Amino acid sequence: MNNPSKLRVWLKLFWMFLKVNLLTTSGPSSIGLLYKESVGTLMTEAEFIEAVGFSNFLPGSEALKLAMFVGYAAGGIPAVFAALLGAVLPPTVIMFTVVAVLARFQGEIWMKNFIKGMAPSVGVLIALVSWKIFRSDSSKSIGKRVYLIVGLAFAGLLIDIPSPLVLMVCGIFGVILFR
Repeated sequence: MNNPSKLRVWLKLFWMFLKVNLLTTSGPSSIGLLYKESVGTLMTEAEFIEAVGFSNFLPGSEALKLAMFVGYAAGGIPAVFAALLGAVLPPTVIMFTVVAVLARFQGEIWMKNFIKGMAPSVGVLIALVSWKIFRSDSSKSIGKRVYLIVGLAFAGLLIDIPSPLVLMVCGIFGVILFR
């Protein structure tokens, strides 16, 4: 009698992560949907906050780390595999499809020009997101300390320090500066 409930949890995890990975494009944008789907049914709010904290701290894909954490909290090791399958299936199918299309049009001039046109837009997108973060109310209240951390991060990345190390050092400075 216990097995159907375990199976139900596994299917719920699979469906939840399949849906989240089909509807959102990245780990950070999926957190709200994951919260709505999992808190109260599979885990507590405190467990979810802990999962998000660990997934942001550890290296790798946030979506996969959240799938593992939520799966384990909801049903142990077998549930981890159900959640991971739901999380991995959509991006895998999408990537195989994109690769097949790119391989088909690889030597075409219009494809090379498309990529050349797309590259600067990625830089602009990153710049606009950064601009919005620094214009937000929360960064205004923090003041000069934010600019110190920005300068530290920029200098670290400029001299080719690995980005995870830069994030860790800036996080430590945040703990020191904002206490």
